[in-house]
Amino acid sequence: MGAGRSEDEASPENSMLAPLLAIAPASLSWSPKVGLVMIVANVIAIGIGKATIKYPNEGAQLPNAAMFGGMSHASLLATTSFGHVLGMGAILGLAARGVL
Repeated sequence: MGAGRSEDEASPENSMLAPLLAIAPASLSWSPKVGLVMIVANVIAIGIGKATIKYPNEGAQLPNAAMFGGMSHASLLATTSFGHVLGMGAILGLAARGVL
């Protein structure tokens, strides 16, 4: 183990975070439904980005830009980042409602 620490001292039971971890809600495990929600959120975000980004083809181009409507690397990265934020919110919201 580390410098002067025994195995018991480094265990999660002795951690200062253990009380916080005990009250944290259980996380949702991955399923095809969760993946589908994330894919849909990313497709929606790409559509929003394609419609609202002023210069979507500025900067480094993707190898097959036609597949993404001529968007640049930066535009695709921005829209899929936004899509993951949307997807995370949708997944957490749907899980809280018991849909997922």
